[in-house]
Amino acid sequence: MIVIAPSSDLTPDQVARFIHSLGLDINIKETCYGTNIEGPKGQVRKALTEVRKLDPNRIFSKVRAFPIGDERRCRAHHGSRPGFNQVEKEWKDLSMIDAGLCAADRGEICEPPPPPEKLPVKRLREIIDEVTK
Repeated sequence: MIVIAPSSDLTPDQVARFIHSLGLDINIKETCYGTNIEGPKGQVRKALTEVRKLDPNRIFSKVRAFPIGDERRCRAHHGSRPGFNQVEKEWKDLSMIDAGLCAADRGEICEPPPPPEKLPVKRLREIIDEVTK
């Protein structure tokens, strides 16, 4: 699966057409979030490498469990879509990953927040006393 971040200016159609233009021996299916591709491992890797060059911080990939058109998952065959909610959630989070990758490209360093301070036992007792009055 090739998933395009919502912050990208690329469309699934553009990505699918670009992959077709590579002339590789792979199957390509445009989806609402990007494309699905399948074929010989080396050709799929080549396609991924080339596609990522279009928008490096906004194009992501993951392995799909079922082949393109599999009747168990294909809506054309009334298949179920149990994984779609996961892909949709991941897709929405890609803009945050994109922002982090772009910040890293600019050399920004994000310091982790300091650990929270421990609540003193005395203050905890005061809170309990206030609530139980």
